[in-house]
Amino acid sequence: MDEILHTDLAPGECRELLAAMSQPLLQWYDRSARVLPWRERPTPYRVWVSEIMLQQTRVAAVLPYFERFVTALPDEQALADAPQDQLLKLWEGLGYYNRVKNMQKCAREVVAYHGGRLPGDYCALLKLPGIGAYTAGAIASIAFGQRFPAVDGNVLRVMARLISCDSDILQPRVKKAFGELVLSAMPHHRPGDFNQAMMELGATICLPNTLPLCPSCPLGDICRGRALQTHHHLPHKAPKKAKRNEQWTVVVARWQGRILLQRRPESGLLGGMYQYLCLPGHLGAEECQQQLAAQGLCVHTLRPLGAAKHIFTHIVWQMEGYLADLSAPPQEPLYTLEEIEEQLSVPSAFAHYTRQLPTLPLPL
Repeated sequence: MDEILHTDLAPGECRELLAAMSQPLLQWYDRSARVLPWRERPTPYRVWVSEIMLQQTRVAAVLPYFERFVTALPDEQALADAPQDQLLKLWEGLGYYNRVKNMQKCAREVVAYHGGRLPGDYCALLKLPGIGAYTAGAIASIAFGQRFPAVDGNVLRVMARLISCDSDILQPRVKKAFGELVLSAMPHHRPGDFNQAMMELGATICLPNTLPLCPSCPLGDICRGRALQTHHHLPHKAPKKAKRNEQWTVVVARWQGRILLQRRPESGLLGGMYQYLCLPGHLGAEECQQQLAAQGLCVHTLRPLGAAKHIFTHIVWQMEGYLADLSAPPQEPLYTLEEIEEQLSVPSAFAHYTRQLPTLPLPL
């Protein structure tokens, strides 16, 4: 581990530091933990849903989605049986839609092979679709009281600063080493609370992309990063690859007040969701109208809807939009504004255009 985690602490000093952290951390958590619905009733299903939603998403953004999701789909059987349109609509706006698709795959396996309930065994959880080491550790510790680490970005940041370690936290072997350290510090009682306290500390005190709130930290007195003043540039992450830019022309095609939507392929980016017409490149009005005509669409008027940008993990979409009023009905399906708002999942990538639907000008 010494070769993996670059810290000036000797092994004995590191063990001593870790042994001293659980009591002040849990005392702080008991005083300061945010009241969250999945903490108030931490059933395995609710813990699982919350942890998947919270991946790469802020707690404030997740709260309304969580309540709506578990009300509509209260258990594994309901999730397994949900129609895809309902599933994607419930998730609409959270992004990373493969998460919820994998949740349904997982729920179907749980129904088929585990009696309809998530198993209380860490190794069995790891074998389920969409459940990795972090999620399995969170479910096992929080819902079942088992002693397994749950190491997310918050925990990696806390640990890197705590022991003043400048190893690249994105490296799998570094993550594994930090998981072993977390496990060694975890008390045999309250393992779930310990994991949640570590996450809470990273989310509210040991903040990312800014200076941590060290005077409020329960571990400030033992934090090596604070003592050495290295905390301000930790954790270390290797630079990410530059995102690929793509240009699109988005066309909101309308006939008699109904909107043309196309369903995206099931696999790939935003798979299975609905979109407006998307033409590659930034097209001028004349070229756009020509391409629409080539697709069999009779355009009566074409008006600009403005530019928009959406950032995915590896791609940036630069979009220009048009409103196309059609002079004849298209062969593809048309939908009312009510159907789009209540039933169909249109990605937030198109939010700039979706927000305009209720106020679109009348046809000329």
